[in-house]
Amino acid sequence: MARLSVNIDHIATLRQARRVKEPEPIAAALLAELAGAEGITVHLRKDRRHIQERDLEILRATIKTKLNLEMGTNEEIVKIALRVRPDLATLVPEKEEEITTEGGLDFSRNDSRLKEVISLLHDRKIMVSLFIDPTSSNIKKAHRYNSDTVEIHTGHYAETKNELEIATELEKIAGAAALARKLGLGVNAGHGLDYQNVKKVCLIEEIQEFSIGHSIIARACLVGIKEAVAEMLKLIGG
Repeated sequence: MARLSVNIDHIATLRQARRVKEPEPIAAALLAELAGAEGITVHLRKDRRHIQERDLEILRATIKTKLNLEMGTNEEIVKIALRVRPDLATLVPEKEEEITTEGGLDFSRNDSRLKEVISLLHDRKIMVSLFIDPTSSNIKKAHRYNSDTVEIHTGHYAETKNELEIATELEKIAGAAALARKLGLGVNAGHGLDYQNVKKVCLIEEIQEFSIGHSIIARACLVGIKEAVAEMLKLIGG
């Protein structure tokens, strides 16, 4: 059974909408753990639109499972990561104007900075994952860059409605996952996965962990965090 890491960013989004103290992302993380989640994911963005540095520090001190920090290569954010030392740092592309992360890392841009950040994180004994689109070239690049894990971007699959295109996207994800495992990389997957589309991706045995946020938090607004996480875990494990 693959693990589930719950992204709690949008608990913080709701809090930041009013710049008040609630809802509390830390409480959401602890409830997710109680429901069976094996990891908590947060994205500390340069613009601080949801998760704040304070949240990251408290999560590091309180959660009992794995802390996965999604981050860009901005110097300030890297310094924070090196100080807080999450269990896993997932490097993602980041644009100021985007609503959410729009795709995997572009290895043709800023190669030297990406390599430098990976090295800095490894020096602090922080495991590194690279968020990438599911292609063999990206998997091979991640391996050459000395990444420990890849997180396969499932957004294109999640957005596709045509059955033939869905099958094509699943084939891409499966091929990328198989190659990653063959090269000794850990394999995570995430972006756009929900209660309707996750089951088909779960059939890909090489995927070891799913990072899911928006769908779980949206469901939690109706049934609560513990129930929303439990429902997703049932789908992943079933």
